[in-house]
Amino acid sequence: MKERDVLLNELAQGLRPMSQGIEWFDSLGQEEQSEVLRLLRHHCVQARAVTEDAPESIRRAGLHPAHTPAVLVSRGRIDEQLGKIAGLVPLDERRKAFRLLISMLSIADARRRERFCSGGCSHWWHRLSAA
Repeated sequence: MKERDVLLNELAQGLRPMSQGIEWFDSLGQEEQSEVLRLLRHHCVQARAVTEDAPESIRRAGLHPAHTPAVLVSRGRIDEQLGKIAGLVPLDERRKAFRLLISMLSIADARRRERFCSGGCSHWWHRLSAA
């Protein structure tokens, strides 16, 4: 487990404030930011994010529905749309993408935890609050 993975999961679980996550994300270079967005996309897919998570993810991320990441997440196959979001290039769009993907992970992983892990599991990220 990498420190970066712990941080992203703490953000998704509300164990760290988003302002701290944005500050960290902004401190990364463009290539590192792109890598983080691709990793978040992967985490969202693994947590079984669905298109129906889009409206609440957009709301939690504080995005306007017309912002590019919000428009993308609301259309088509979720895995493809998350890939497009992770590939956004302008800095302002990457920040929005980061907030949206953290929110999407939060929703999808909470559902996964409730449905599949409520009786216990071996996912290290589901034990962060106990650490």
